[in-house]
Amino acid sequence: MRVTLRDIQRMKEAGERIAMVTAYDHPSAALAERAGVPMILVGDSLGMVVHGHGSTLPVTLDDMARHTAAVVRGNARALIVADLPFLTYGTEPEALAGARRLMGEAGAGAVKLEGGAAVVSTVARLAALGVPVMGHLGFTPQAQHQIGLRVQGRDAGAARRLLDDALALERAGAFALVLELVPAELAAAVTARLAIPTIGIGAGAGCSGQVQVWHDILGLGTGRVPRHAKPYAEIGSAIEAALKGYVAEVASGAFPTAAQSATMDEAVLARALGGAE
Repeated sequence: MRVTLRDIQRMKEAGERIAMVTAYDHPSAALAERAGVPMILVGDSLGMVVHGHGSTLPVTLDDMARHTAAVVRGNARALIVADLPFLTYGTEPEALAGARRLMGEAGAGAVKLEGGAAVVSTVARLAALGVPVMGHLGFTPQAQHQIGLRVQGRDAGAARRLLDDALALERAGAFALVLELVPAELAAAVTARLAIPTIGIGAGAGCSGQVQVWHDILGLGTGRVPRHAKPYAEIGSAIEAALKGYVAEVASGAFPTAAQSATMDEAVLARALGGAE
């Protein structure tokens, strides 16, 4: 039975911490289900960790729909939230069309969008039409060229704006908020003032839950691990070792052996090859 919005809200009310991970394909989604992850984000971070871009900006709605559908097929339990990518929710009609694709066609259970006051009316419109919306405040990757890659809300004015935005998004009908790269003290204060859950990433332990990028927690990255991430395994190193072993055995002739090969009757082969040079 799939996790619902009400289940997530009950976790918040009961003080149960909510674990959320990103996933971008069918096998990852299936592993997350077996691990008991209650909420999955099909993040536009796939632009970097899957497609190799330098930011989330090149990600399209087609990309998001394709990856979301694969995740939905791989996981029958988690609440699956899909990102609306860059400049696909600048107007309410665009946001409605994007939500229709990600939920109606790809099968997501909710959508996520970035921003505060500028998107409140859009969130309200989506929520009024039955679209579950997760907000995203603090460092918003789609606006990185404007705000910079840094912690947000450190001065009093910025902290107050973030709190006001959080309250406005809650009033508009958002069911949860991601708080990214926000001082832990501010994130805890915002969480205490909201009835809806907050999901932190680089925002301390005072949030209702946490979200991490699949590649970061599994050691699948090719560069520096972000400060806010904790690798729980080094799967990338294991994959590299396996590939090196494969390459070496093919080169040496050690693979394949009879165990990995099919056979046929030699007499049948002789008849088949009769007269062949």
